[in-house]
Amino acid sequence: MAFGEPVLDYCERLDGGFWAEPLNAFSNAGFLIAAAAAYGLLRRRGESDVAAMTLIGVTASVGVGSFIFHTVATRGAMLLDVIPIAIFIYSYFLLALRRFFGVQLLVSAGITIAFAAASFAIDASFTGLNGSIAYLPALASLVSFSALLGSRDRESARGLALAASTFAVSLVFRTLDRDICGAFPYGAHFVWHALNAIVLWLLLATAINRGPAKKLNGSMRAESAPSSGNP
Repeated sequence: MAFGEPVLDYCERLDGGFWAEPLNAFSNAGFLIAAAAAYGLLRRRGESDVAAMTLIGVTASVGVGSFIFHTVATRGAMLLDVIPIAIFIYSYFLLALRRFFGVQLLVSAGITIAFAAASFAIDASFTGLNGSIAYLPALASLVSFSALLGSRDRESARGLALAASTFAVSLVFRTLDRDICGAFPYGAHFVWHALNAIVLWLLLATAINRGPAKKLNGSMRAESAPSSGNP
C-alpha cells in the first residue's frame, strides 16, 4: 500500500483538494462534541473512571483522525481514521464485558481478542455494502449485550439498545453514499459521521452512568451480604 496514494471514495471528493469534502470533514466536529459532553457528565458525577476517560480520549481522536482523512485523503491518512475507530470498538467491547457483566479481566480480554479476530475475518471474507460489512459485528455485539442485560439492568440495556438502533441507521447512510451521488452530489457519508457521534455519546453515557466496575462490584457484594442487625 502506497501511503501517499489518494483516496477518492466519497461523493463529495472529485479531486485531491484539501477542502474537497467539506461536509465529511466538518461533520467530525460531532465526535469532539460527544467527547466534551461525556467529559462533562463524568465531571458532574464526581467519580474517578479511568476506563471512561480513556474512551473519551479515543472518541476525540476519532474526530481528529477522520477530519485529517477527509481533508488529506490518502491511504496513510486513512489509518488515522480507521485505527481510532477500531480501538474504540474493541475497548468498549472489553469494558462492556467487565462493567455490565462482571466478567474477569483475563476472560474478557480473551473474548475481546476472539471477537476482533472474527470481525477481521468477516471483513476479509465478504465484500459489498460499500464496506459497511466490517461494522456488522459491532452492531451485533450491541444488540446482544442489550438483550443479555434485559431486566437485570434496564437503564444500561436501554442505552445500548438506543445506541444499536442509531448505529443501524447510520450504517444505512454509510452504505448508500456512493449510490446517491447522481441525485445528491454531497452523498450521505457526513450523516454517518453525525449519527455515529450520537452513538459514541450514548455508549459513553451508558458506561459512565453505570459507574466503574470496581465500585459496582463492591456495592453488589455489600448488598448481597447477610445483615447482622435488625432490618
